[in-house]
Amino acid sequence: MSKFLFLLAGVLVFSMALAPSPASGLEYTLDDLYRIARQRSERIRVTEENAAIARWGVDRFRAALVPNLSAFASYRQYLETKRGETGNILQPNSSGSWGLELSQSYSLSGREFTALKIAGDVLEKSRYDLVSFQQDYLLSVAAAFYDLLKAKQSWEIAGANLERLTKYRDAAGTRLRVGEATKTALLRAEGELSGAQSDKIRAGNAMEAAQANLARIVGLEEPFVIKETPDADNFSPSLDELEAQALARRLDLKSLEMQKKIAEQQVSVVKGAFWPSVSLGATYSRVDQYPQSTNFNRDTIYGNVALNFSFYDGGERKADVREAETRWRQADLLYRDAVKSVLLQVKNSYLDLTTQQGIIKFLEDQVVYASDNFNGVTKQYEFGLASSLDVIDANNLLLTSQRQLADAVNNRRYSLLNIKRVTGTLLLAEATEPVYP
Repeated sequence: MSKFLFLLAGVLVFSMALAPSPASGLEYTLDDLYRIARQRSERIRVTEENAAIARWGVDRFRAALVPNLSAFASYRQYLETKRGETGNILQPNSSGSWGLELSQSYSLSGREFTALKIAGDVLEKSRYDLVSFQQDYLLSVAAAFYDLLKAKQSWEIAGANLERLTKYRDAAGTRLRVGEATKTALLRAEGELSGAQSDKIRAGNAMEAAQANLARIVGLEEPFVIKETPDADNFSPSLDELEAQALARRLDLKSLEMQKKIAEQQVSVVKGAFWPSVSLGATYSRVDQYPQSTNFNRDTIYGNVALNFSFYDGGERKADVREAETRWRQADLLYRDAVKSVLLQVKNSYLDLTTQQGIIKFLEDQVVYASDNFNGVTKQYEFGLASSLDVIDANNLLLTSQRQLADAVNNRRYSLLNIKRVTGTLLLAEATEPVYP
């Protein structure tokens, strides 16, 4: 029996040595991970580039309102000079011309100015989309952070469970040697201990996987450890207050509202095609030729105004108007549907948070009771007043209550962040303008 116990102890030590331990390295809080993710995330940078593209769109439409200045030049070389009967030059030996032309065309409906306003609204919408995407991304960072925290706590709970079952196995061996227990009790203790060892190894591997996932999302390559922050105070706003806050601050709703406004303005732009357009121009031209004719005019300056109006285009403009109106109705329906979805998200998040807050106190009491119960049962077992099944049941109750409490605490922390996300306040204090290249 002594050889068997010695071999089992060796296996236990070897297993604990192989089990992963929390990684050493730089220490990060959740706020630190937020900052790093916003700096290193490729997907956030892609969204920032979309905002930059929208900004260049404003410059392009603004440039369309400025007259175009162009230059032209030409030169011709003829085979021979031709003259009329009176000696006047019909064809010179060579001629050339150059000049400057200033031109611009506007629609009488002012659709160009409406298009510039739309470009400005598109830029504003892209900024809403950028901050909204950052909020979603940082919430995914928080989810990975709390997954790692849960895995770490599960690993620690598994270690504590392994330590308890090791003491129980030792107590069962002692009782067997003095004849107060059967070999069956010791074998049951050994089986429970082996299960605890496998649970700890499994928890350690899950912790490594969660850490790798967090490192990928944030963009970390060096070893690191996470640091818990103090819990926030109890959540107090009512559901009605949260819903009003969400409708006022959700940037994705503002983006859809802006999209609806853009679609409505686009209808005006398309309808402007039914209006005439006016073209304005001014030209300076200088001509040289050799030999020069008698009435040769070297310099010419003139202006021109042209009015263009299309009477019939086969119904193309009418179809464009109908399409623009349909897109506006689609944008309106999408906005209404998004409002309903946001209110549902707020309600579900609120209920989830209140659930976690409600059960934490009872789970804390359950852990205290289960711990006292386990200590009492193990004492009774040492004096032969409790069976091995009583010890195992007490340990399972303690293990389950510890896991449930850890999950509830971390779920509450994540729910608080999710409440901020669904109400549009996750980045309210630190949201900044996008950095354009």
